[in-house]
Amino acid sequence: MTVKLILERKGYDVFSTNPETTLGDAITMLAKHKIGAIVICDQNKAIKGILSERDVVRALAADGSDVLWKPISEIMTIKVSVCSERHTVNQVMEMMTRGRFRHLPVEKDGRLHGIVSIGDVVKLRIEEVERESEEIRSYIATA
Repeated sequence: MTVKLILERKGYDVFSTNPETTLGDAITMLAKHKIGAIVICDQNKAIKGILSERDVVRALAADGSDVLWKPISEIMTIKVSVCSERHTVNQVMEMMTRGRFRHLPVEKDGRLHGIVSIGDVVKLRIEEVERESEEIRSYIATA
């Protein structure tokens, strides 16, 4: 099971914005679209950072409401882990666990191509375990 399968099922749409967007506007996007992270890209869709709910909370705790008018380039996580469509679900789970993050942008040819969340990964993994369980039951029943 690979990231490509996840993207084929859920779609390739990703909410992104540019580094000059204010934190207040980014928060509005997160709430409006009911998402936990937004990818920050340049005009060529190259990934420049990611802004998660955790980044928002940390910025508000550190600087108060004045931070809402700052560009997200000052707040976003710059060192972004990415994956490709070829990564397996297990590899992605390991990356997310090790890095302690819940959203992983998918990059193709140096550009943003999609995004997978921990929810996407868990859903696919549960489907895989249920399928394996059914195959074992079927095998036992026919033996």
